[in-house]
Amino acid sequence: MLVYIRESDKDKIMCNVDEKDIAEHLRIRLKKEQEEKEHKKKEKAEAHLYTIIKVARDEDLKEQIGKNIYFDLVDHEKVRSFRIQKQLPFTSFKEEVTKEYGIPVQFQRFWLWAKRQNHTYRPNRPLGPHEEAQSVGQLREVSNKAHNAELKLFLEVDTGLDLRPIHPTEKSKEDILLFFKFYNPEKEELCFVGRLFVKALGKPSEILTKLNEMAGFAQNEEIELYEEIKFEPNVMCEHIDKKLTFRASQLEDGDIICFQKSPVSNGETQVRYPNIPSFLEYVHNRQVVHFRSLEKPKDDDFCLELSKLHTYDDVVERVARQLSLDDPSKIRLTSHNCYSQQPKPQPIRYRGVEHLLDMLVHYNQTSDILYYEVLDIPLPELQCLKTLKVAFHHATKDEVVIHSIRLPKNCTISDVITDLKTKVELSNPDAELRLLEVFYHKIYKIFPPHEKIENINDQYWTLRAEEVCDI
Repeated sequence: MLVYIRESDKDKIMCNVDEKDIAEHLRIRLKKEQEEKEHKKKEKAEAHLYTIIKVARDEDLKEQIGKNIYFDLVDHEKVRSFRIQKQLPFTSFKEEVTKEYGIPVQFQRFWLWAKRQNHTYRPNRPLGPHEEAQSVGQLREVSNKAHNAELKLFLEVDTGLDLRPIHPTEKSKEDILLFFKFYNPEKEELCFVGRLFVKALGKPSEILTKLNEMAGFAQNEEIELYEEIKFEPNVMCEHIDKKLTFRASQLEDGDIICFQKSPVSNGETQVRYPNIPSFLEYVHNRQVVHFRSLEKPKDDDFCLELSKLHTYDDVVERVARQLSLDDPSKIRLTSHNCYSQQPKPQPIRYRGVEHLLDMLVHYNQTSDILYYEVLDIPLPELQCLKTLKVAFHHATKDEVVIHSIRLPKNCTISDVITDLKTKVELSNPDAELRLLEVFYHKIYKIFPPHEKIENINDQYWTLRAEEVCDI
């Protein structure tokens, strides 16, 4: 923008801006932004001097399981983090925990987390006295094979009958720390109910009363136990024989046992997911899909909760039901291009994919968007036809009209012209038409009448129909 100023006002306008010339609210905001910038710069410069310790507690497990997560025990990105200097002794960190949670140092026992071969992440073993005597930096280096700046811990705190913290029970090699989740099939809810130490040679039947107490059941309630083993790439959740020992069932520190009421066999209560494995399978595969009309590709029309394992027929049936359409075969779907954020050029063929997941995957990315069209004829019939968009240019009128020609794929250009003649107004009844292939206003081809229409591509090329002038 060009701005004119008077020569006499030059010194007033082109002068330096002092702090007093800036509005007070702007000065405050700029000062705050500068302080934040300096603080981040200092943190970055001193990052190598600190260790981030992420502490998960029973409260975090109760808060997250069944809401934010269903598998494993906790999302470490959502637990309390402590920024501790590496040279400080671990006991200093425990004092910080006391200040934060009000738990005396002598009642705290910390466990290291470990990533297992099946990609689950579980508490592995408690810290020993020798490890707690080390500095934070030394402990992080010993425990963290990934060599990042984080140390992840589980804080075990036992409480007495008055719910006040007590000294942790002495752990022997025969003691196993197990975590328990409870599943309610009627409500389709999974929640964390607590943890227990069990003896390796003990049996699950010996802790049933305690588990019923955790779930709020009568002491003699019949319950079924399952071990949550892994969830990627597939869910593995196996039934536990209550008569075998924990060691015989290959249970170890950090393992998760899910339990529920034993299903009633009379069939009075119908539930979608009667047992824990079926519920976890459902959770693992469920997918909320945003459906958009192909005519309005920017706006969501509706959302459906589906399963990644749903077949093509399952998906179009749910869409048809949502649209109150009697015939699901009149639904045509198009996948989403994650890179262009547009519909893919080619729609999904009728039963052209096996599962919903195949519709959503674009190279190595998974989308949650599908586009739909409601056709006037069933898609299987439409796929046997070739649809061409032809721009008709009248000999004496400037207006261009787009016509959609739908013919069997084995038809020729001559058939297209014959069909088009029934839809347009010619300058005279005996006028002849020709079909051209145009790209950026340049004619690339004049189609011969005998050419088959099956291989004609009107996605990128414009098909132009015009009258043949008599010379």
